[in-house]
Amino acid sequence: MPVDLDVRDVGGGTLVVKSRIPLAEHERVLPRIVTAQAKALGDKAFLMQRLGPERAWVMQTYAETKQRTDAVAQWLLNRNIGADRSILILSGNSIAHANISYGGFAAGVPICPVSVNYGLAKADFGRLTHVVKLVKPAVIFAENAAPFLAALQNVDFGDAVIVTATPELLGAKAVGWADVLATPVTSAVEQRIAALKPDSIAAYMLTSGSTGRPKAVVQTHLMKAANICQAIQTMGKVAGWEGMILDWLPWSHVSGASGLMMSLVAGGTFRIDDGKPLPGMFDESLRNLREVSLRYYVNMPIGYAILVDALEADEALRKTFFKDLTIMLYGGAGLPQPILDRLQVMAVAETGHRILGISAYGSTETTSGCLSIHYPTEKVGIGLPMPGIEVKLVPHGPRYEVRIRGPLITPGYLHEPEKNREILDEDGFYKTGDYATFIEDGDLTKGLAFAGRLAEEFKLTSGTWVRSGELRMDLIKALAPYVSELVVCAEGRAHLTAMLWLNKAAIAADKKSEADINAFIQERLAAHNKAHPGLSSRIHRALILQEPPAVEAHEISDKGSVNRNMVLQRRADQLEKLYQNPPPADVIVIS
Repeated sequence: MPVDLDVRDVGGGTLVVKSRIPLAEHERVLPRIVTAQAKALGDKAFLMQRLGPERAWVMQTYAETKQRTDAVAQWLLNRNIGADRSILILSGNSIAHANISYGGFAAGVPICPVSVNYGLAKADFGRLTHVVKLVKPAVIFAENAAPFLAALQNVDFGDAVIVTATPELLGAKAVGWADVLATPVTSAVEQRIAALKPDSIAAYMLTSGSTGRPKAVVQTHLMKAANICQAIQTMGKVAGWEGMILDWLPWSHVSGASGLMMSLVAGGTFRIDDGKPLPGMFDESLRNLREVSLRYYVNMPIGYAILVDALEADEALRKTFFKDLTIMLYGGAGLPQPILDRLQVMAVAETGHRILGISAYGSTETTSGCLSIHYPTEKVGIGLPMPGIEVKLVPHGPRYEVRIRGPLITPGYLHEPEKNREILDEDGFYKTGDYATFIEDGDLTKGLAFAGRLAEEFKLTSGTWVRSGELRMDLIKALAPYVSELVVCAEGRAHLTAMLWLNKAAIAADKKSEADINAFIQERLAAHNKAHPGLSSRIHRALILQEPPAVEAHEISDKGSVNRNMVLQRRADQLEKLYQNPPPADVIVIS
């Protein structure tokens, strides 16, 4: 889609920016899309998932998806479950997960997919208990009850019924998934779908809870449908979403949920990738990528960091990955430029040209991505507004605060009246709490670059403000390729320090010793300090963390981003080591 912007200065240096290309006409109620696609595409594969001991691909067609979601909807209607309750989904991505979700949409019962980490045995169930009280579920869906048995037996779900494919694990209090799918469908389902309004609630999507308890963001059918239309209108022809998609992103997060819906609306086939960008779990993704050549690939920064190492080490994987690729989508706020550069070097070697690298910037409150890079560029950024979106850029020194208005903005958080009074400004723009700058001064058509998040900024004891998000990106670039991720520490201290995680694959490939790596970190951080001598960016000490971010402790989110606050809370003893005098032997002191 071409860049065609309307830019207005509304006073005081504040800019309002929107695309002159209007949002296309689209269906605004999600279950009607399922009905239309089932009629149009029938026996075409919609969902594919590896199942059974052989891990063979199992397929569900568009027609089967309609039949099974109608059965779910009928079962919900038979139980008189209405829009004042919800379906809490405690399951990973699966064909059944999609069916229960779309069945909820059709019956007018909001769904609330939660991170599987909330219900694992190692969790304390505090977040799960909070969410249950918040969304008042009438149904708990746990496709496989085994990993969540402790949670299902100990959390108070009130009068909610548990639906599972393994009811034998729970006894009389569970309903079998097969029994739900066997429900005879009546005309009541189509009548319910016809009665749905665009502003009917489709889902409660949870925030990450990085700064407290997760909030339930209300998402309507209109919000989701408009957001999908924007994405397809902006990038669909190039991305080829009508073809094959392979995606691991969790449907409890807005990026993953939107990816599934885009495949449905575009008429594509969605292969569920059971891999994760975590140590020991990415092999499944690599196995799938060796089998399937994609036009469109999406991952988060941590996933690309692992993938780039694998591609550089495996010629066969490299050839399959780049064979048909036209787009690589990444999280615009977090992808280090060196990783994108390494990917492009391989792309040119394999195809003779660069691959379009795009971002989709957004939040749970904006449904999903609403700004994107949809134009040729070599720079990492957050892009420009898609059709139907207005962006207000409010100047704050050299940066702009980003505010967004459009049909995909949430009407608010569930049962949070005080917060709901704060999320919009006087003109109805959602206040994201993020900052941006122009990629090229004076030329907005080149796009916006992420420039920090208010929630990640803190003060040292000197009163100096630290922009930890920006600083993290600078440090990852400085420490590439041997440091994969880091956390900047710590507010209320006199000096900045950093906790580091190593890129063990790169270290092994280059045969670097522990002494080599310590010297490398010391040298690179000293060079960084020389170039950035101020207290707001100078790193005093560093510590290499041996244990990876703990998923069950919420140190890493479902989408693969590190939760800085949780890391600092959980590793308080290691944080203290960084500020001991004299420092312990494993602390790297930077000159």
